[in-house]
Amino acid sequence: MSLLSVVLGAGLALLAVWMVRRLATFRAQRPADYEQAGGEAFDLRRHLNGPLVCDGVIYGPMGRVVSRFTGDFDVRWQGNAGVMTEVFRYDSGKVQHREWRLTLGSDGRITARADDIPGEGQGWQSGPAVLLRYRIRLEADAGGHVLDTTDWMYLTPGGTIVNRSQFRKFGFKVAELVATMRRKEAL
Repeated sequence: MSLLSVVLGAGLALLAVWMVRRLATFRAQRPADYEQAGGEAFDLRRHLNGPLVCDGVIYGPMGRVVSRFTGDFDVRWQGNAGVMTEVFRYDSGKVQHREWRLTLGSDGRITARADDIPGEGQGWQSGPAVLLRYRIRLEADAGGHVLDTTDWMYLTPGGTIVNRSQFRKFGFKVAELVATMRRKEAL
């Protein structure tokens, strides 16, 4: 086997891996994928509004559940500015408090800020889906790492929101979150 064959083979393998990651994975989704989707469009001011309950699981890097949680959310809007307060109760007994500050643009863009978000997150509403991308700083007892996050929320026909997030460090997936959110009065 010649050196040229080895280099060509390695190059084709890298190209194939790049194409799969770019075109056929969770992170390959784009807001435009949902522009023409049928059903009700996701409107943050309507669907993420008032008291909500969230139930979910967190998967570690090997795909096993490492934590389960329930969250109580309260979301309030004034025009295109919203504040979402979150209280998470984990199966370990730990309680975590977070607050998002959201701003909606007239073109469907979303700007998101929180105390554990260095800088700001950017997102888009498109059809029945919402995308947020941001960096999150873990708490000190979780290592204090800063992770790149891709966060998708999908509105179901019954009004429940399904949330799937992936967390990456140096491009490698280190955790994934899957959760549902629904109005508290729907319980």
